[in-house]
Amino acid sequence: MRYIALSLGSQASTCARQARAASTGESSPRAKRAAISAAVNSWIAVIVLQSYNAPHMTVRIGFALLLALMSSRALAQQEIRFWHAMGGALGDALAGVVQRFNASQNEYRVVAEHKGSYEDTLIAALAAQRTGGGPHLVQVYEVGTAHMMAARSAYRPLAQAMAEGGETIDAKAFLPAVASYFSDNGGRLLALPFNISTPILFYNKDLFRRAKLDPEKPPKSWYEFPKVIEALKDAGVGCGYTTTWPSWILLENTSTWHNQDFATKDNGLDGLDTKLVFNTHLMVRHISTLSSWARSTYFTYAGRRIEGERRFAAGECAMLTAASSSAAELRRSAGFAFGEAQLPYYDDIKGAPHHSLIGGGALWVMATGKSAEQRGAARFLAFLAKPELQAEWHQRTGYIPVTRAAYELTKKQGFYGANPGQEIAIGQLLLHTPTRESRGIRLGEFEKIRLIIEEELEKVWAGEIPPKLALDRAAERGNALLRRFEAEHRAGIEPGVPARTPRKPAKSPKK
Repeated sequence: MRYIALSLGSQASTCARQARAASTGESSPRAKRAAISAAVNSWIAVIVLQSYNAPHMTVRIGFALLLALMSSRALAQQEIRFWHAMGGALGDALAGVVQRFNASQNEYRVVAEHKGSYEDTLIAALAAQRTGGGPHLVQVYEVGTAHMMAARSAYRPLAQAMAEGGETIDAKAFLPAVASYFSDNGGRLLALPFNISTPILFYNKDLFRRAKLDPEKPPKSWYEFPKVIEALKDAGVGCGYTTTWPSWILLENTSTWHNQDFATKDNGLDGLDTKLVFNTHLMVRHISTLSSWARSTYFTYAGRRIEGERRFAAGECAMLTAASSSAAELRRSAGFAFGEAQLPYYDDIKGAPHHSLIGGGALWVMATGKSAEQRGAARFLAFLAKPELQAEWHQRTGYIPVTRAAYELTKKQGFYGANPGQEIAIGQLLLHTPTRESRGIRLGEFEKIRLIIEEELEKVWAGEIPPKLALDRAAERGNALLRRFEAEHRAGIEPGVPARTPRKPAKSPKK
């Protein structure tokens, strides 16, 4: 028994040395796996010979051998670190996708880690990279796109990373509104569009029935809201309408939904010398309407992020504007039947509704790791871009199918016939060909600009300042940030790790 133990230890040491030798340098995952497999096979042979006359050791040795084989497989795989911001039902869906990729091949193992909010994830990734670590792939929300583009040394453009990894992704396969946002001026994709959504209207069908409203006919225009909310109030519903992400939905999307500029230079896509111009007659009118609704409790301000979604899911609010991807969490947490409808619009604006904006995130390849790790990252991204996986991701989460092939496959499978609400978001993005006003909004310091907008809007909801003054102030303060970002970029200064923006609870409006 002692001799066998010593021999096993010697062979294990040999196996470990061979594995370490195989894992150094730039050798391929296949070569590493072959070397480790040979070492393990050598160990197996010794165990079989030395345990031949020791049958009572068979069970223990067999168990040890099983552990060794499992460890050798893990050592053979190249680990790909992937940091993301998806929790709840969406996080569960992403974990399933990662598990499927890992099970589909044995060269790479993607290790996904939830790092908190979108902002937290971006900050963590850029901070870790500065110390020589961090992820190979990171999920960055659309607000951080301009920051990533300016931080040129932090990432590898998707087109380049895929080519070097022996994989291909065709930018023309993606929906125009999606591809243009994450591409450079030459049309080359910088990141893989992945979890893309657009805002839509959710409404509580049970509360509609209680108010004797048709649960299949939600309001289409903003002008129809007061009558609907009044009926809901008469039925005892205290919160008729609320929203998530006020800047994104109430200003950014309302602008493009009516084919109007939020900023100059094609909303920032055509140059850093862009200027905020959202303080238009339409926006002043829209915020004034919501301000009057806040005073009469037709509109309830819930907070800057997804607080409104939670109030809707709890049955407190009858209508909600939120990202189409909210459907996944609502299906899990809402204890009532809810409907999905097109984003409201002003029907007296010529050409409206036009085209809503995308939100969500893309996957960026960080300039981190060896070439073998970069190849693994490219393989994973190619897996994610497959039409069948994109179609399934869309159907399960409420995110839009980012490629036409995934959209057509979903239609062919009859999914929209059974779930008509799930086609609303993609319909909004395909309603018209994107114009320069509706391709997206890409600004430096965008997170801080949104913070400024929401600070000023909160003063409106509280009855402290008039809507026009709030929008004028927000545009002026935001433009100061844009000029500083432009100057630093032209001076060749890459943006550093962004500072975390303060998060303030909702402020109750004055009655």
